[in-house]
Amino acid sequence: MAYSKGRDSLGPPKQRGRRRRIVHVFTEGKVTEPTYIEIIKARGTYADSATAVEVKIANQKAPGSQRKPLKLVEAAARLMQEEKRAAKRGRLKKEFWPQVWCLFDRDQHEHIETALKEAREADVRVAFSHPCFEVWRVLHHKPVTGMFNGVCDQVTARLPYAASAENIKIVLPGQIAHGSFEEAKRRARQMNAAHGDHVPLSNRDPYTDVFTFVEDGLGLVAY
Repeated sequence: MAYSKGRDSLGPPKQRGRRRRIVHVFTEGKVTEPTYIEIIKARGTYADSATAVEVKIANQKAPGSQRKPLKLVEAAARLMQEEKRAAKRGRLKKEFWPQVWCLFDRDQHEHIETALKEAREADVRVAFSHPCFEVWRVLHHKPVTGMFNGVCDQVTARLPYAASAENIKIVLPGQIAHGSFEEAKRRARQMNAAHGDHVPLSNRDPYTDVFTFVEDGLGLVAY
Protein backbone atom coordinates (compact mmCIF):
# COMPACT_ATOMS: atom_id res chain seq x y z
CA MET A 1 0.00 0.00 0.00
CA ALA A 2 1.50 3.32 -1.06
CA TYR A 3 2.10 6.23 1.27
CA SER A 4 2.98 9.52 -0.35
CA LYS A 5 3.47 13.10 0.68
CA GLY A 6 2.45 16.42 -0.73
CA ARG A 7 -0.66 17.61 -2.50
CA ASP A 8 -0.06 16.78 -6.18
CA SER A 9 -2.75 14.70 -7.85
CA LEU A 10 -2.28 10.97 -7.91
CA GLY A 11 -4.50 10.61 -10.96
CA PRO A 12 -7.79 8.73 -11.27
CA PRO A 13 -8.34 5.37 -9.58
CA LYS A 14 -8.18 2.36 -11.87
CA GLN A 15 -11.47 0.61 -12.46
CA ARG A 16 -9.98 -2.48 -14.05
CA GLY A 17 -7.71 -4.96 -12.37
CA ARG A 18 -6.63 -3.93 -8.90
CA ARG A 19 -8.60 -0.89 -7.78
CA ARG A 20 -7.19 2.02 -5.85
CA ARG A 21 -8.71 4.67 -3.64
CA ILE A 22 -7.03 7.97 -2.86
CA VAL A 23 -7.25 9.53 0.59
CA HIS A 24 -6.13 13.12 1.12
CA VAL A 25 -5.41 13.92 4.77
CA PHE A 26 -4.99 17.32 6.41
CA THR A 27 -3.35 16.92 9.81
CA GLU A 28 -3.09 19.43 12.62
CA GLY A 29 0.23 17.98 13.71
CA LYS A 30 3.28 18.07 11.47
CA VAL A 31 4.75 14.84 12.84
CA THR A 32 2.50 12.80 15.12
CA GLU A 33 -0.41 11.93 12.83
CA PRO A 34 1.71 11.37 9.69
CA THR A 35 4.09 8.99 11.49
CA TYR A 36 1.16 7.11 13.01
CA ILE A 37 -0.50 6.74 9.61
CA GLU A 38 2.70 5.46 8.01
CA ILE A 39 3.17 2.80 10.69
CA ILE A 40 -0.34 1.40 10.70
CA LYS A 41 -0.57 1.32 6.91
CA ALA A 42 2.63 -0.70 6.74
CA ARG A 43 1.42 -3.37 9.15
CA GLY A 44 -2.37 -3.19 8.85
CA THR A 45 -4.92 -5.71 7.64
CA TYR A 46 -7.17 -4.30 4.93
CA ALA A 47 -10.90 -4.91 4.70
CA ASP A 48 -10.63 -5.16 0.91
CA SER A 49 -7.34 -6.59 -0.32
CA ALA A 50 -8.36 -5.84 -3.91
CA THR A 51 -8.33 -2.08 -3.31
CA ALA A 52 -5.06 -0.23 -2.83
CA VAL A 53 -5.37 2.79 -0.56
CA GLU A 54 -3.00 5.64 -1.39
CA VAL A 55 -2.60 8.31 1.26
CA LYS A 56 -1.61 11.91 0.58
CA ILE A 57 -0.65 14.15 3.48
CA ALA A 58 -2.19 17.17 1.81
CA ASN A 59 -0.74 19.89 4.04
CA GLN A 60 2.70 18.46 4.69
CA LYS A 61 4.48 21.80 4.19
CA ALA A 62 1.83 24.05 5.73
CA PRO A 63 2.98 26.43 8.49
CA GLY A 64 1.49 26.33 11.96
CA SER A 65 -0.81 29.25 11.21
CA GLN A 66 -2.57 27.12 8.58
CA ARG A 67 -3.00 24.11 10.89
CA LYS A 68 -5.84 25.42 13.04
CA PRO A 69 -9.05 23.36 12.68
CA LEU A 70 -11.01 25.94 10.69
CA LYS A 71 -8.09 26.59 8.34
CA LEU A 72 -7.68 22.85 7.80
CA VAL A 73 -11.34 22.43 6.94
CA GLU A 74 -11.35 25.39 4.56
CA ALA A 75 -8.38 23.97 2.64
CA ALA A 76 -9.88 20.48 2.70
CA ALA A 77 -13.21 21.78 1.38
CA ARG A 78 -11.50 23.43 -1.57
CA LEU A 79 -9.66 20.22 -2.39
CA MET A 80 -12.85 18.18 -2.06
CA GLN A 81 -14.54 20.44 -4.62
CA GLU A 82 -11.64 19.92 -7.03
CA GLU A 83 -11.69 16.16 -6.55
CA LYS A 84 -15.45 15.96 -7.07
CA ARG A 85 -15.21 17.90 -10.32
CA ALA A 86 -12.38 15.69 -11.56
CA ALA A 87 -14.26 12.54 -10.59
CA LYS A 88 -17.37 13.66 -12.43
CA ARG A 89 -15.38 14.61 -15.52
CA GLY A 90 -13.75 11.19 -15.45
CA ARG A 91 -17.16 9.53 -14.96
CA LEU A 92 -15.81 7.58 -12.03
CA LYS A 93 -18.09 5.42 -9.97
CA LYS A 94 -18.70 7.02 -6.59
CA GLU A 95 -16.93 4.25 -4.69
CA PHE A 96 -13.73 5.25 -6.47
CA TRP A 97 -13.99 8.94 -5.62
CA PRO A 98 -11.14 10.25 -3.45
CA GLN A 99 -11.81 10.94 0.21
CA VAL A 100 -10.67 14.07 2.04
CA TRP A 101 -10.11 13.93 5.79
CA CYS A 102 -9.07 16.34 8.53
CA LEU A 103 -7.45 15.15 11.75
CA PHE A 104 -7.52 17.79 14.46
CA ASP A 105 -7.83 18.25 18.21
CA ARG A 106 -9.83 20.34 20.65
CA ASP A 107 -6.82 21.73 22.54
CA GLN A 108 -7.61 25.40 23.20
CA HIS A 109 -8.81 26.09 19.66
CA GLU A 110 -11.71 28.35 18.85
CA HIS A 111 -14.43 27.74 16.24
CA ILE A 112 -14.41 23.95 16.62
CA GLU A 113 -18.15 23.57 16.05
CA THR A 114 -17.95 25.87 13.02
CA ALA A 115 -15.14 23.74 11.58
CA LEU A 116 -17.13 20.55 12.12
CA LYS A 117 -20.23 22.08 10.50
CA GLU A 118 -18.32 23.33 7.46
CA ALA A 119 -16.66 19.92 7.08
CA ARG A 120 -20.05 18.17 7.03
CA GLU A 121 -21.37 20.59 4.43
CA ALA A 122 -18.32 20.04 2.21
CA ASP A 123 -18.29 16.21 2.47
CA VAL A 124 -14.99 16.39 4.32
CA ARG A 125 -14.58 13.71 6.97
CA VAL A 126 -13.14 14.61 10.38
CA ALA A 127 -11.37 12.52 13.00
CA PHE A 128 -11.57 14.54 16.21
CA SER A 129 -9.87 14.16 19.59
CA HIS A 130 -10.39 15.98 22.88
CA PRO A 131 -8.09 17.31 24.13
CA CYS A 132 -5.60 15.88 21.64
CA PHE A 133 -4.52 12.93 19.48
CA GLU A 134 -2.55 11.51 22.40
CA VAL A 135 -5.84 10.24 23.88
CA TRP A 136 -5.97 7.77 20.99
CA ARG A 137 -2.34 6.78 21.58
CA VAL A 138 -2.98 6.12 25.28
CA LEU A 139 -6.02 3.97 24.48
CA HIS A 140 -3.73 1.46 22.78
CA HIS A 141 -2.33 0.72 26.24
CA LYS A 142 -5.08 1.41 28.79
CA PRO A 143 -8.45 3.09 29.32
CA VAL A 144 -8.64 6.86 29.64
CA THR A 145 -10.70 8.38 32.44
CA GLY A 146 -11.13 11.83 33.93
CA MET A 147 -11.30 15.26 32.33
CA PHE A 148 -8.27 17.11 30.95
CA ASN A 149 -9.76 20.59 30.40
CA GLY A 150 -7.87 21.06 27.15
CA VAL A 151 -4.44 20.29 28.64
CA CYS A 152 -2.74 17.81 26.33
CA ASP A 153 0.35 17.45 28.50
CA GLN A 154 -1.78 15.66 31.07
CA VAL A 155 -2.71 13.08 28.45
CA THR A 156 0.83 12.71 27.15
CA ALA A 157 2.07 11.99 30.66
CA ARG A 158 -0.08 8.85 30.69
CA LEU A 159 1.77 7.30 27.77
CA PRO A 160 3.85 4.40 29.18
CA TYR A 161 6.92 5.59 27.27
CA ALA A 162 6.48 9.32 28.04
CA ALA A 163 9.56 9.53 30.27
CA SER A 164 11.89 7.67 27.91
CA ALA A 165 10.85 8.86 24.44
CA GLU A 166 13.40 11.14 22.80
CA ASN A 167 10.65 12.99 20.93
CA ILE A 168 7.15 12.18 22.15
CA LYS A 169 5.60 13.75 19.05
CA ILE A 170 7.10 11.06 16.79
CA VAL A 171 5.13 7.81 16.82
CA LEU A 172 7.46 4.79 16.67
CA PRO A 173 6.49 1.24 15.62
CA GLY A 174 7.38 -0.16 19.02
CA GLN A 175 4.88 2.15 20.70
CA ILE A 176 1.97 0.44 18.94
CA ALA A 177 1.58 -3.18 19.94
CA HIS A 178 0.52 -5.64 17.24
CA GLY A 179 -3.17 -6.37 17.48
CA SER A 180 -3.88 -3.29 19.61
CA PHE A 181 -6.36 -1.55 17.30
CA GLU A 182 -9.45 -3.51 18.28
CA GLU A 183 -8.83 -2.95 21.99
CA ALA A 184 -8.12 0.76 21.47
CA LYS A 185 -11.35 1.11 19.50
CA ARG A 186 -13.34 -0.71 22.21
CA ARG A 187 -11.91 1.56 24.90
CA ALA A 188 -12.59 4.65 22.79
CA ARG A 189 -16.23 3.70 22.28
CA GLN A 190 -16.66 3.01 25.98
CA MET A 191 -15.05 6.35 26.84
CA ASN A 192 -17.13 8.26 24.27
CA ALA A 193 -20.35 6.66 25.49
CA ALA A 194 -20.00 8.53 28.77
CA HIS A 195 -21.05 11.69 26.92
CA GLY A 196 -24.67 12.17 25.97
CA ASP A 197 -25.62 12.77 22.35
CA HIS A 198 -26.78 16.26 23.33
CA VAL A 199 -23.22 17.27 24.33
CA PRO A 200 -21.37 19.06 21.48
CA LEU A 201 -18.18 17.33 20.35
CA SER A 202 -16.16 20.35 21.43
CA ASN A 203 -17.29 19.74 25.04
CA ARG A 204 -16.75 15.96 25.17
CA ASP A 205 -13.71 15.57 27.41
CA PRO A 206 -12.11 13.09 26.83
CA TYR A 207 -13.10 11.92 23.35
CA THR A 208 -11.65 10.49 20.15
CA ASP A 209 -13.04 8.94 17.00
CA VAL A 210 -9.76 8.37 15.18
CA PHE A 211 -10.80 4.74 14.75
CA THR A 212 -13.36 5.89 12.15
CA PHE A 213 -10.51 7.29 10.05
CA VAL A 214 -8.62 4.02 10.39
CA GLU A 215 -11.61 1.98 9.22
CA ASP A 216 -13.44 4.27 6.79
CA GLY A 217 -10.49 6.24 5.47
CA LEU A 218 -7.57 3.84 5.43
CA GLY A 219 -9.74 0.74 5.05
CA LEU A 220 -8.04 -1.11 7.89
CA VAL A 221 -9.71 -3.64 10.16
CA ALA A 222 -6.68 -4.45 12.29
CA TYR A 223 -3.03 -3.61 12.92
